[in-house]
Amino acid sequence: MRCILATNKPWHHELFNALSHSGTHEWIRVFERHELSYEHLQSIKPDWIFIPHWSDIIPSSVYENYTCVVFHMTDLPFGRGGSPLQNLIVRGCNETKISAIKVGKGLDTGDIYLKKTLGLKGTAEEIFIRSSSVIHEMIIEILTKNPIPVPQKGEVTLFHRRKPEEGNLKGVKLPVEIYDHIRMLQCEGYPNAFLETDYFKFEFYNAELSADNSILANVRIVKK
Repeated sequence: MRCILATNKPWHHELFNALSHSGTHEWIRVFERHELSYEHLQSIKPDWIFIPHWSDIIPSSVYENYTCVVFHMTDLPFGRGGSPLQNLIVRGCNETKISAIKVGKGLDTGDIYLKKTLGLKGTAEEIFIRSSSVIHEMIIEILTKNPIPVPQKGEVTLFHRRKPEEGNLKGVKLPVEIYDHIRMLQCEGYPNAFLETDYFKFEFYNAELSADNSILANVRIVKK
């Protein structure tokens, strides 16, 4: 059986290596947008396409001709949409579900193969790394048991993709909210939480929240 893992995120290197050594399936990793096109996939003819992270819309010609499974970091239908991790943390969530869904026409509306629990402690990078282990288990379970995906049930809650300017700490009122903003943006490819003056930008990372609600953090100061 030929399977594709579609992601360009560095925290999925170990996931791909683990899958490549987990059984008899042939694994191919896709990094670029053009590699997840119908024209390119015709030469590969995959049986499954697993997508732990992808920033582009998947063409209908792909999901209509190949079985595509995307992993979304919410308990769907709660949290459809962009920036799921950050939207969960700003809502005060300590735990979530990773939903494995069959890709279809709507955004995060596909039928669900299975869900597994994921804790939300630590930095965004640490959470993404932990999620890779959970996704590995889910992929193996899907390939082994071939579950029938079922329609989503429950109240739909939509998330909106967060913008870089929303990392500004200027209007944040509580220490725990500052801590959460810093940790939820600490990951490769994400802009750090920040404050600005007329002449400088202060970017924060490695935050620690003390028992007395004080915060220790590293700061990078950049001249504007």
